Amino acid sequence: MILKRIKSEGLAHISYFLASENEACVVDPRRDAKIYLKKAFENQVEIKYIFETHRNEDYVIGSLEIADNVDLEIFHGPGLDWGYGNTFKDEQESKLGNLKIRAIHTPGHTDESSSYAVFDETSGENAVLIFTGDTLFVGDTGRIDMYGPDEEERLAENLYHSIFDKLLPLGDQAIVCPAHGAGSVCGSTISEREHTTIGLERKQNPALQITDKIKFVEYKKAEKHYYSPYFKRMEEYNLEGPPLLKNIPRFKSLLPGEFRNKFEEGGIILDTRNPNDFGSAHIKNSYNIWLEGLPSFVGWTIPYDKPLYLVVKDFAHLNEAHEHLLRIAYDDIKGYLVGGIVSWYSASFPIESINLLTVHLLKERLDNKENMTVLDVRKINEREEGYIEGSQHIYVGYLEERLSELDKSKPIITYCGNGARASLASSILAMNGFKEVYTTLGSMKAWKAAGYPIKK
Repeated sequence: MILKRIKSEGLAHISYFLASENEACVVDPRRDAKIYLKKAFENQVEIKYIFETHRNEDYVIGSLEIADNVDLEIFHGPGLDWGYGNTFKDEQESKLGNLKIRAIHTPGHTDESSSYAVFDETSGENAVLIFTGDTLFVGDTGRIDMYGPDEEERLAENLYHSIFDKLLPLGDQAIVCPAHGAGSVCGSTISEREHTTIGLERKQNPALQITDKIKFVEYKKAEKHYYSPYFKRMEEYNLEGPPLLKNIPRFKSLLPGEFRNKFEEGGIILDTRNPNDFGSAHIKNSYNIWLEGLPSFVGWTIPYDKPLYLVVKDFAHLNEAHEHLLRIAYDDIKGYLVGGIVSWYSASFPIESINLLTVHLLKERLDNKENMTVLDVRKINEREEGYIEGSQHIYVGYLEERLSELDKSKPIITYCGNGARASLASSILAMNGFKEVYTTLGSMKAWKAAGYPIKK
């Protein structure tokens, strides 16, 4: 048996390549799917099946990309009117070399959620591993808020039964293969550890220590999650089947003059450089989302109905930015600025800047009781762990819809965990007419390192 984990950074999405004898399957593939074809070639096996654990909300599924190259079957869980593939019913089984794969309907995160237990017929009757999707993670369980607050109790009850009545009975020996790792929006406390078993989760997973169903439901309902606007697009694509990448036009390299003319026709500038680079010099009305933050934050801020124009630090970052964007269906990328911001100002085109502030200067201004707004743009659970006294809180994902809560006549100083989200917030404020905006370099990480007081 061959098992390979393929992790998509940023999204913290994990897909799997499983092979036995000369046959293979893929579980929850990502959209840029050549990696699975490469694995099949390297291991001299044929991909026979794709198993999807649920209709994913946070990335575009890559099943059709693989099926465009290989004759195979695609399976989903029951309950949705899928536009492609077939439903794999509860307890239905398929053979893969010496392995037997059994579908286990595990609703809770979503109604169609399914897990897939794998049995090695050469070594006994017990399950050797289980693909749990978004039902069970390392140290966490799937969120139950995807259908809105009115459905949370029902979903939490379903999740309880899926875990305690269906997954745990598979035995402590079974290796757990979840669809996400730490940093995913699909859980709240997913562990940094990437490997686990049913036995370890039974003993160490906080949610699994709550064996009473009523208490488990209340525990899940008390969790705090954010629902990003881009989830809707992912759900639509993953139900009907997304466009194939081969049919999406490749973006173009644009010299400064071409770049300016194109985005002035209508479009959005997305600058993926780090906060200090962006703050020093950028094109007016640019969004600043640092490269590694694209998967998590572009869906909060960039609409799908406008073309994108990219500014990157260097050419090496371009393909990475492109991959991140395609994985969440930002397909309308028109071009990128050749030579980056240096070529822009070297062509004598105007630049903007955002003030950069150290925590020492921020502390000094606070001590002087200056008339300003200190804006915390972290998640609410981060703020609950400690914040700068006197700061106002608006999560960066909600900032554009809550700008009316801020006073444009005051200086605004943004901060987050390390400064990256603060820079995104500052770019949003600047393009919406806030004149005096500052980004706190290092943000809470630097504030704590300096030993400054934290309010709880």
